[in-house]
Amino acid sequence: MGLFDQTSAGWQPLRLPGGELSLWPQWLDGDEADVLLAELRASIPWEVHRIRVFGREVDSPRLSCWIGDAEASYVYSRTRFEPHPWTPALAALRDRVAIACDARFNSVLANLYRDGRDSMGWHSDNEPELGKQPVIASLSLGAVRRFRLKPRAGAARHDVMGIELGHGSLLRMAGDTQRLYVHDLPKTSSAVGPRLNLTFRWVDAARW
Repeated sequence: MGLFDQTSAGWQPLRLPGGELSLWPQWLDGDEADVLLAELRASIPWEVHRIRVFGREVDSPRLSCWIGDAEASYVYSRTRFEPHPWTPALAALRDRVAIACDARFNSVLANLYRDGRDSMGWHSDNEPELGKQPVIASLSLGAVRRFRLKPRAGAARHDVMGIELGHGSLLRMAGDTQRLYVHDLPKTSSAVGPRLNLTFRWVDAARW
């Protein structure tokens, strides 16, 4: 891979001290994003993942599915996930996202937020198998939701950064972003429809 240029094409660099963050607000046009949203909602084998919160296991407040190459096992919240195989649509999308982000990906976590009550708590994608400076590409489809980041240590209210992720937008997180920051997707009382999010990653199978 070459050196990623945050200012190329439709990318907008976002200020994140110590990290590397770029947003392409309309990476997919509306019609293509509509078709993809409908296809993936119907074709992905959605599951309710179990996660550990304050020492006990609970149902994750969203639907999810781990998809990838056969060797791309992933451990999250002390649970090891074996990947479902790529669908043709997701495999083609992976290759396009890889070119746009100047990175390689062998897996994707698909999340379906059914309405404003579904959410994601504060965390970072810093599992050892992702490497020290992972490139995470996040494609959003459907309802606009607010994505937030804050420093891992010593964050005050004014340190929280919010990004409105719209239909067809592509967010690229790289460098020390996962080491220095945590992120979440909070609940909302607004009447919002479903949102489907795809986070493409590279899992280093050699770490197993």
